[in-house]
Amino acid sequence: MTRRTRVILVFATALAAAAGVVGGAAFLGKDDDPQAARPKGAPPVLVDLGVRTDPEARLLRNAANLHAHGRRARAQTMFARGHSLQAQAAEAIAGWPDHSLERLEELGREHPRSGAVEFHLGLARFWSGDTNGAVEAWQATRAGDPDSAFAVRAADLLFRRFPPGVPTFVPSFQGPSGVRSLDAPEQLAALKRMARSPDPRAKLLYGVALQRIDRPRSARREFSAAARLAPRSADAQVADAVGRFDKDHPERAFSRLGPLARRFPKAATVRFHLGLLLLWLGDVDEAKRQLTRATRLDPPLSREAKRLLDRLEVVQQR
Repeated sequence: MTRRTRVILVFATALAAAAGVVGGAAFLGKDDDPQAARPKGAPPVLVDLGVRTDPEARLLRNAANLHAHGRRARAQTMFARGHSLQAQAAEAIAGWPDHSLERLEELGREHPRSGAVEFHLGLARFWSGDTNGAVEAWQATRAGDPDSAFAVRAADLLFRRFPPGVPTFVPSFQGPSGVRSLDAPEQLAALKRMARSPDPRAKLLYGVALQRIDRPRSARREFSAAARLAPRSADAQVADAVGRFDKDHPERAFSRLGPLARRFPKAATVRFHLGLLLLWLGDVDEAKRQLTRATRLDPPLSREAKRLLDRLEVVQQR
């Protein structure tokens, strides 16, 4: 089992935000001209498998790892053994440049709402010099398959001044110890079962797990359900706000977080997540101010805010 499937889904901090936020996404370059950072070599491959451990998932993970390490011929052979659209799109990329674009264009016509196909079609177009066509494919990825890693990564490429990924809500409470001891697939299944009850905390934990496997729409639904069940809970209301963050419309999250700071003045979760989202906007100074305010409030998020501030200092000194 890979590290991806061993990772604890819920009980992690937001420290990973620091490195990505300070550096920003640079795939398309840091200026306004995507042509300025035209990539070399072959396009990458992305597989979206969540915590799956079935034979095809293992096959695709292994093939993607081979591709990432330059063993593209072997990766292509392995991808060809798969039966999913993910496997077909990845096989086309692994054979770059031999008919890769043509094959992906064909798949795109046949499966216009497949995130796997449209995302890789965008990569193939970009590597071929068609920037406008790449943007069109990545926009189609977000529209057609919004609850996927392909949509999350497409947003990274379309909104390159933002850091990669999306902000993940960090609960101010821990989940059941029995869940923490499970492997990731069992964790996800257990959290899903728990979230079927009218328990806002269970829905928050399941929402975080969904965020961590790149299911942003599903996570947002869980957070919104928790907020309806617990209108007086700072955690539930903040999670609902964080879940609404979109690189195309960051105001959807901030318009809710601002009033929550006045409504819950002593809740560290509000200041902590304000700081976290400000990092995604690139406003590091204001983010630090909000995180500093969070350190003076209730644990455990006061401690998380201190750790995130320390991490930011380390990253900025590099």
